[in-house]
Amino acid sequence: MAPLLPPLAKAYPSLLAVAGGSLAVLGFAPFSLFLVAPVSAALLYFALERASSRAALWRGWLFGLGLLGFGVFWIRISLNEFGNMHVWVAHLVTAIFISGMALYYGLNAWLLRRLDRGSRWVGPLLLFPGLFVIFEWLRGWLFTGFPWLNLGYTQLEGPLAGYAPVIGVYGISLLVVVSGGLLWGLLRWPLRARALAAAGLVIIWGAGAGLKGVDWTQASGPSLRISVLQANIPQAVKWEPGAAVDIAEAYVQLTKEAFDSDVIIWPETALPSFLHQVRAPLLDPLAERARAEGAEIVMGIPVMDLEHGRYYNGLVSIGSAEDLYAKRHLVPFGEFMPFKAWLGPLIELFEVPMSDFSRGDSPRPLLTVGEHRVGASICYEDAFPNEVSEALPEAEYLINVSNDAWFGDSLAPHQHLEISRMRALENGRYLARATNTGVSAIIDDKGALIKTLPSFVRGSATAEIEPRQGLTPYAAVGNWAAIGIALAMVVAGVAFGRYPRLATPQA
Repeated sequence: MAPLLPPLAKAYPSLLAVAGGSLAVLGFAPFSLFLVAPVSAALLYFALERASSRAALWRGWLFGLGLLGFGVFWIRISLNEFGNMHVWVAHLVTAIFISGMALYYGLNAWLLRRLDRGSRWVGPLLLFPGLFVIFEWLRGWLFTGFPWLNLGYTQLEGPLAGYAPVIGVYGISLLVVVSGGLLWGLLRWPLRARALAAAGLVIIWGAGAGLKGVDWTQASGPSLRISVLQANIPQAVKWEPGAAVDIAEAYVQLTKEAFDSDVIIWPETALPSFLHQVRAPLLDPLAERARAEGAEIVMGIPVMDLEHGRYYNGLVSIGSAEDLYAKRHLVPFGEFMPFKAWLGPLIELFEVPMSDFSRGDSPRPLLTVGEHRVGASICYEDAFPNEVSEALPEAEYLINVSNDAWFGDSLAPHQHLEISRMRALENGRYLARATNTGVSAIIDDKGALIKTLPSFVRGSATAEIEPRQGLTPYAAVGNWAAIGIALAMVVAGVAFGRYPRLATPQA
């Protein structure tokens, strides 16, 4: 047994890193165990303690592999089951993607070890959280971005959610990792410093709890009755020839049942037909009926630009007036094919219906629905916090339409709902979310679920929402507050490492 101990001891930090990343998945929906996120960050810092730069790169990558490997492996469902990719190719492509995204965590850890000069508090409280959030932010926009599983999303059910309207999801991520550094300090620092670490945790989490009671925005008018429709059309059936009529009938029937609502919302690409194809037989009569009932209808539908031959992932409102929003942030390989010239014949592996959308050119994501201006996002767009906030202050509430059927019965629909809840909380606006197969929901301005419709159920969810006005601090400043703080922490950490007299020796 003894000869096994040295190899196990050598592998221990790597195992700790991958365990920390894997554990973090339990912080996200549908588990929502918010306390595991700072514990996960602490485990990563333990794994990086006294590591060389090369070892840190490896261990950080393992952390990312654990987080993304367990957290977003559902990507392979869309590639294999609905993208017609052979099962082994789908798994291989998913593994390559996850391995690439995990490099953000590896580079973060590598840079941490390069910059950290061994101070007992500068590393865990300045460099570690600052660099972690900077790389999380980079992952959110570089190469079109993949802003999924940011640690801040784990805190929707916890006290740190109170910071969302102030510093957004990246700011909460920063506080989660600072908390992880303080947890590390509780085990590693001298007695007096441990007391300060405990006090720091109480202050950070206590202030967050206090902020949850603050109303950052105000009501702007009478409440509205909103219905979100979910026809539960299987993704494997949706694009089959001849399915369009049955799908249209399903949504028309649900709409008729919801005509006592002020606004009725259909999901993303609810109809597998272009707008111009269904205008005369469906949209015009439906708009006339909506006007007679005093209702507005918002539906996701592909829109063809007949003049230029381009088509868009659209959101159209009909009723008292008609308006159109075209999706601006498209999903690579799902809605458009990047690097076509480079990939050549590999493009043929991606047999995804409607996978050559053009990008909408609206300067801001606004849609007029009746007498109200609404912040619109289609599917993946609500994962980009700054893009949703561009609709404010004009937007009185938010709408997100999606088709999470691409990812089957997996973690993805629950994680996506969690993202929508954070957008509502950050911006102080109610949010109505309609999806093809679930989870559809109506969310209040505090990010709480008012009404939900579970996955794989046909029906509607209806609730009263309150149009609101005003700007939260986050909506006014965007991500720059959190990223600015993170950059300042890194700069301060480097300065303290270069000039150690600036740091308090007792710490």
